[in-house]
Amino acid sequence: MDEAIDIHDPSVVPGRFWHKLEDGRIQCDICPRYCKLAEGQRGLCFVRARAGDQVVLTTYGRSSGFCIDPIEKKPLNHYLPGTPILSFGTAGCNLACKFCQNWDISKSREFDTLADQAKPETIARAAKEMGCSSVAYTYNDPVVFHEYAIDVAIACREAGIRNVAVTAGYQCAEPRAEFYKHMDAANVDLKGFTERFYDKICGGRLQPVLETLEYLKKETNVWFEITNLMIPGENDDPKETEAMSQWIVEHLGPDVPVHFTSFHPDWKMLNHANTPEKTLAHARWIAMQAGIRYAYTGNIHDHEGGSTFCHHCGKRLIERDWYDLGDWNLTGDGKCKFCGTPCAGVFDGPPGHWGHKRVPVYLRDFAA
Repeated sequence: MDEAIDIHDPSVVPGRFWHKLEDGRIQCDICPRYCKLAEGQRGLCFVRARAGDQVVLTTYGRSSGFCIDPIEKKPLNHYLPGTPILSFGTAGCNLACKFCQNWDISKSREFDTLADQAKPETIARAAKEMGCSSVAYTYNDPVVFHEYAIDVAIACREAGIRNVAVTAGYQCAEPRAEFYKHMDAANVDLKGFTERFYDKICGGRLQPVLETLEYLKKETNVWFEITNLMIPGENDDPKETEAMSQWIVEHLGPDVPVHFTSFHPDWKMLNHANTPEKTLAHARWIAMQAGIRYAYTGNIHDHEGGSTFCHHCGKRLIERDWYDLGDWNLTGDGKCKFCGTPCAGVFDGPPGHWGHKRVPVYLRDFAA
């Protein structure tokens, strides 16, 4: 049994998506882990727990910090390029990735690290006053702070701010549908393309993630891109990359951007080397050969692999140097200036000029 949960704490709110079992336990239905909880127990994510005859979220209104980032850092290359995005997360995660690169947040068991008190309206006000086009639910997965994320998203939309989910996509169908009603864009982390990798390295399953991707494509208007973190010896086999790329083209179409990003040793995988740049470049080539029109390398300095090219005439549309934009060869409505072919994405006139800046934000400065 875990410690008692104070239901009078303002950070503890009723959760949705759970049901009672015949043996007296309560099953959490927010994600395919389906944690079955006795009184006082927490799910694997740690932030969803049983208190009395319900599941509660224990981190409502509490954040591990706020920062304004370039939207390209999410990464999103085809969604309002060059604009600033207010990023925040809470604590906890519903996967157990051995390579987690935000483990101090996602695996936190110390709520004292959640320093910023942040009402939804305060977050929306901060984003608007700081000139951000969007708010990102990131650092840890917004799936686990579902109720809080939705309330923030509602407040942001009322203020004219768009919402971006950075997620592993490990989510059940009903909460997924509710969640994405309030999102405008997403980056989904497709961690590998085998059940073995998800089971051995992530403590989860691949199929629910594929279902999330298909749902986004077929059932929503959410703009989304995919990230694949390539870990040497684990998920970087060219045959796996080819199979993944072919699945994406067949099930999602050729216009979904895919980011192949470099691993660095972290958390419980300190014995693995950084991803060789040639591995990322080869993965990008494989993806493009399979028909993916917009394939990128990430977490490395690769001028060509970070830039966007017209899939029809091959001319460079958006030049990127890390997170800084250079040449811009798109019309106001997102077409190639050279041949007129549309570039898939969400483009709102000229690009922003936020660049690579990262600016901490203190929510107390925006409290009403």
